[in-house]
Amino acid sequence: MEETTTTYEKIGGEAAVGKLCDRFYELMATVPQFKELRAMHPEDLQGSRDKLFMFLSGWMGGPDLFVEKFGHPRLRGRHMPFAIGVQERDQWVACMALAMEDIGLSEDLRKGLLSNFFHTADFMRNKEG
Repeated sequence: MEETTTTYEKIGGEAAVGKLCDRFYELMATVPQFKELRAMHPEDLQGSRDKLFMFLSGWMGGPDLFVEKFGHPRLRGRHMPFAIGVQERDQWVACMALAMEDIGLSEDLRKGLLSNFFHTADFMRNKEG
């Protein structure tokens, strides 16, 4: 039997997911291009960062930390209180793309993840425009 390597393992496990989340929120908080995205988040980003870390851990094939703590992600439902359109989607995806590049993920990994991130972020849209 062949063992399948998960995305979680390919990117470097817990440490790499943590670095990705840290960089994502650092960029969101400091890059003017992401100001509308930043405005949708609480002043203290630590809770958001921790939830993204827990979610990505399981989503990438590692420990299912988010489900263990909060139950099914229900991503669309959890994001309904926020007005998410094309601009917000595109800012989130651009911020994540930059974060992946900044932490040194390979182009192949970034390309595959970016496609998945885009489709997931697009599914969160709940307003026109």
